[in-house]
Amino acid sequence: MWLLRKILFPVSLVYGLVVYIRNRLYDWGVFSSKSYKTPVICVGNLSVGGTGKTPMVELLISLLQHTYKVAVLSRGYQRKTKGFVLATADSSVSDLGDEPYQLHSKFQKLRVAVDADRQNGIGILEDQVKPDVIILDDAFQHRKVKPGLALLLTAYDSLYTSDWYLPTGNLRDHRREAQRADIVVVTKIPPESSETDLLKIKDNLRPKPHQIILFSYLSYDPNIQGNGSLQAIADLSDKKITLVTGIANPKPLLHFLELNGISFEHLWFKDHHNFSLQELEMIRSKPNVLTTEKDYMRLKNEVTCNYIAIKHVFFGSGLEDLSKGLERLMNPYS
Repeated sequence: MWLLRKILFPVSLVYGLVVYIRNRLYDWGVFSSKSYKTPVICVGNLSVGGTGKTPMVELLISLLQHTYKVAVLSRGYQRKTKGFVLATADSSVSDLGDEPYQLHSKFQKLRVAVDADRQNGIGILEDQVKPDVIILDDAFQHRKVKPGLALLLTAYDSLYTSDWYLPTGNLRDHRREAQRADIVVVTKIPPESSETDLLKIKDNLRPKPHQIILFSYLSYDPNIQGNGSLQAIADLSDKKITLVTGIANPKPLLHFLELNGISFEHLWFKDHHNFSLQELEMIRSKPNVLTTEKDYMRLKNEVTCNYIAIKHVFFGSGLEDLSKGLERLMNPYS
């Protein structure tokens, strides 16, 4: 795979040029971006997956839901439906996609919708749901919508400043587009990182004067959830564990389990993987299946398994700074 990516370097040059021209056409007004009366928060990245967008969306929901009526709009990657779909009590993971279904299952008051056409989706939400705020999941590169607050996530071990364009690298948008972000969150930083380490990262990113840089790491819930018999991290130490992941970057989870002295076999599938009948049979044969929360949404009706939930924890005053940014969006004249 590494050799193939190197061979395809000329293709990445063409790709980078195409996305550069596309963005300039938006900047010059040839293509138009639409603003909305409802406050819109965009959460996204410049690369393909692996930055922690879903737990960041969950954090935003937690910060907003007690005061405001919140809706989330996603494209619903790999769902079986088409067009606009508003989640209901009867919705399934195939109707919404794994990440929107996870949000729908987790937050009772939240309204979740999916639509590849973000303008159309926002319009229908404003007409039918009338939310106080709309969170766009994975939409930083969708220039047709101009958000009121743009959060750009970049992973510590693959900063966009050190990455390259698809297919040689993982960038799906031009690096200079990072300047459109109001808040840049560097995710998956080692928890033991010092203030000096964080300053080096900030220097690497070279933020614009208007941008806020926040730093976070992933925290794993010690209480294991799911439909299996495991209940806590301590339950894993003396059992034969099979870890099943279908996410872009499982390395932080692997590191966490290894740090806790947990032995496991790892079945690694591609991001948003749809498990075949043969794969499900193989997973069912394992005595203790552990997975991620996103994968659990696709596996729970087929396999007895458990998952470890994760959340972002900020360094320093990061959470307070994020909350202030949300408050400015929701109450611009206060």
